[in-house]
This record gives sequence, structure tokens and C-alpha cells, in this order.
Amino acid sequence: MGLLENLKAKLAPAKDKVSDLAQQHGDKVTHGLDKAAKVVDEKTKHKYSDKIQTGTGKAKGAMDRLAHKDSDGVTPPPDTPTTPPAS
Repeated sequence: MGLLENLKAKLAPAKDKVSDLAQQHGDKVTHGLDKAAKVVDEKTKHKYSDKIQTGTGKAKGAMDRLAHKDSDGVTPPPDTPTTPPAS
């Protein structure tokens, strides 16, 4: 067994635990991300609103990928962005 396969085998239980926690507490994490984004946006006087919104969206997407697994244990690929890229 190669190093990478050995590492994956040892980390699989931790990944499953993180996935379970994300499923159980995803709404709390999402709420916390929104609160943190709002505070940071206010502290920066809305100067970086677009970047804060992008970062928050990516963090929420990562949470969704962690929380929602297919029945075969494979995490689905990330969704396509819903907002068009800035010009």
C-alpha cells in the first residue's frame, strides 16, 4: 500500500466524523458564517462586501459538500456558481 492510500485509509474515520458533524450542525455553522460576514463587512465599512460575500458563499458550499454525501460515500462535485463572474 502506498503512502497516499495509507494516509487516506487512516483519515477516512475523521472525514466521516466531520461529515456527520456537518450534517448535524450545518445550520448553526451557516448562521455563524452569516453573522461573521456581517460583522466584518460593517467593520470594513462595506469596502470589501463583494469579497466577503464570495468567501462566505464558498465556505457555505464547502459545508454543503461535507454534509451531503451520496449513498455510496462519495462527496458530490461542487455546484456551478449561481452568480455570473464580475467583469
